[in-house]
Amino acid sequence: MSSLLYLIALVLIIGWLLGVFVYSVGGLIHILLVLAVVAVLLRLIGGGRAV
Repeated sequence: MSSLLYLIALVLIIGWLLGVFVYSVGGLIHILLVLAVVAVLLRLIGGGRAV
């Protein structure tokens, strides 16, 4: 489950980076970035174990 969370966060961050360079999606990409950061923070705060 933890690797799935990191995969989702990575996809969202890549989407944000693409949006920054393309400027076509605008605010939606920034919302995706915030969701990615929140997902990583929840993983860190949730006491993630090293696998």
